[in-house]
Amino acid sequence: MYNFSYQNPVNIVFGKNEIGKLSELLAKDSKIMITYGGGSIKKNGVHDQVVKALEGYSYIEFGGIEPNPKYETLMNAIALGKKEKVDFLLAVGGGSVIDGTKFIAAAIPMERDPWDIMLGNAAVEKAVPIGTILTLPATGSEMNSGAVISRISTKEKYAFMSPWVMPKFSILDPEVCYSLPKRQVANGIVDAFVHTIEQYLTYPVNAMVQDYFSESLLKTLIEIAPKVMKEQPEYDDCANFMWTATMALNGLIGCGVPQDWATHEIGHELTALHNIDHARTLAIVLPGVMNVMRNAKRDKLEQYAYRIWNISAGSSEERINQAIQRTEDFFESVGINTHLKDYDVNETTIGIITERFKERKTLLGERQDIGYGTVAEILRSRL
Repeated sequence: MYNFSYQNPVNIVFGKNEIGKLSELLAKDSKIMITYGGGSIKKNGVHDQVVKALEGYSYIEFGGIEPNPKYETLMNAIALGKKEKVDFLLAVGGGSVIDGTKFIAAAIPMERDPWDIMLGNAAVEKAVPIGTILTLPATGSEMNSGAVISRISTKEKYAFMSPWVMPKFSILDPEVCYSLPKRQVANGIVDAFVHTIEQYLTYPVNAMVQDYFSESLLKTLIEIAPKVMKEQPEYDDCANFMWTATMALNGLIGCGVPQDWATHEIGHELTALHNIDHARTLAIVLPGVMNVMRNAKRDKLEQYAYRIWNISAGSSEERINQAIQRTEDFFESVGINTHLKDYDVNETTIGIITERFKERKTLLGERQDIGYGTVAEILRSRL
């Protein structure tokens, strides 16, 4: 196991009716900006709960943050936040709203173009504090320091991380899952699954706790997926789903182990160019990474095949092939297609993505051994 330092300051408030505790978490003299997405929180009762909890507080609202939050939209929120001199941001939504709010938080104190944060040309030196009310389990953004932002004009999608944008608190009420569209539930399942895989399916470093912890998250997702996909899921299933998604990317299972993230980096390009849901890009790319990089990942792939899918018979190649197929089948079982042709993506897009990685001279993977040529091979295997 590698050396590591781990600290997570996010106050998690978990359970039924906990949105009502919002007033206990905020200073009375705060000037708050509530951020949210397309307006579903006004249909499912979450907005009403927030407004009730904020009686006596000064706040404004900014809605319309998209899935795959757009820089152009967020710049409007930044301008509003500066104009109104807000000193606290409350993100009410899923990972996209929370990610977008992190960008807003980092950008409000800045004088220069905040896109420089995404390009790695500017460090985040301070930020407006934020809190979150999670409405869609998926990204884990409610308990980590990362955010992913898209820019329409350049068809780019990048991530940034900063301890300055760690939420001060996150309220997680599993009952919000009851009203979620099944497409979003499926996306959340796959997102959490691949987040776990990216920190697990690398090479062994004898990190037993992290391995078993990751495997428990993967097994939980496999077990509860059909349950939370029901029209009327049970509370405990929703609670386990929500907590699993949070634990998948709060840094804990990544302590002291190598991490991959090639699937995410390649998937971001598919979203940037074709606006495919983030989780669906992961479902497309991951089997390709597992297949093309099987030699580098062989030990962990065999472990994954045995511990997750109970595959023990056959040669190494046969077991790995079965594990990859079982992974694809799992994604398909929640209604997510796993091939580029399913999204009308062809060789032209592969060429564009390959050229982008070539120009950036980017090397991906836990060993930094995935260059642009391998990216092309991975994508072509998913046509």
